[in-house]
Amino acid sequence: MNLSAKDELLKRLLLNKETPISGQEFADEYGLSRTAIWKYIKEFEMDGYEITSIRKKGYLLTSSPDILNAANIQKYLMTESFGKTIKHFDTCLSTQLIAHDEAQNGADSGTIIIAEEQTAGRGRLTRKWNSQMGKGIWMSIIIRPNLTPQQAPQMTLVAAVAVTRAIQELTGIEADIKWPNDILIKGKKVTGILTELQSDPDQVKAVILGIGMNVNQNGQDFPTEIQGIATSLKQVTGQTVNRAELAARVFKFLELYTKMYEKHGFAPIKILWEGFSNTTGKRIEAVMLNETIVGKALGISDEGVLEIELQDGTVRGIYSADINIRN
Repeated sequence: MNLSAKDELLKRLLLNKETPISGQEFADEYGLSRTAIWKYIKEFEMDGYEITSIRKKGYLLTSSPDILNAANIQKYLMTESFGKTIKHFDTCLSTQLIAHDEAQNGADSGTIIIAEEQTAGRGRLTRKWNSQMGKGIWMSIIIRPNLTPQQAPQMTLVAAVAVTRAIQELTGIEADIKWPNDILIKGKKVTGILTELQSDPDQVKAVILGIGMNVNQNGQDFPTEIQGIATSLKQVTGQTVNRAELAARVFKFLELYTKMYEKHGFAPIKILWEGFSNTTGKRIEAVMLNETIVGKALGISDEGVLEIELQDGTVRGIYSADINIRN
């Protein structure tokens, strides 16, 4: 997708930190006035970018704010379609709500809705998700995969593998996947995934993947009630993590594994998922709506169903439950 002149100017400033960008040459290329370029520069400065004007040479970017806009993310992109269209919000109720509307209106596959803050973020079973301003990655990805409605729920597991690989590649941290939708580090939750569909009975129109990642929170940034069970990448590494670069890594692996799933089925994703699983082989408790069972987690089926061996040797397939590891 072609960027607007303003976005293209910002992208060039970000990519050419050593070389000034000529305002006159850019104005000529886009058929704009020098005044229009000057106004763009002032708008960038109001957003927190520090830009130096060098006489007879042009504009040079000297400092960038930590925001998840298209220009900041797209300089790290390594994808064909995921992340090519990014709609960025300072604050919103929920990126998931916006993504559903955008998908209904024909948004392309790989479109990203991303926010600095959500005031009504939610996880699975409508649970509240704390989405603090500028501290994490709160986003929804619209995907139009070549899958049946029966195959679509496994996209949660595809996304879990993608997020885990992105964290590993950027930070070196080995994260675990807790079935079906949580990413943990040292037993504490760092990411949650919510998968929703727009579908006909025989055809998926769109998968809306909501991903919430705790990135640069300190311990006191979390509400008291979740400080014992939540963590962030900054807490684990001791360093501030580049949110834009991390988002781009997630898009890279999500595109890669979505294509793998479409082409080769769930089998290769299953192998990857089980390599990151923190439950396989362990005694677990599965809390469901109407019952709770305890048994040994055997892994997941070819349909992504969690298989638990009970004490009498029977195997139960679990489609939805809260999982707790038992000693």
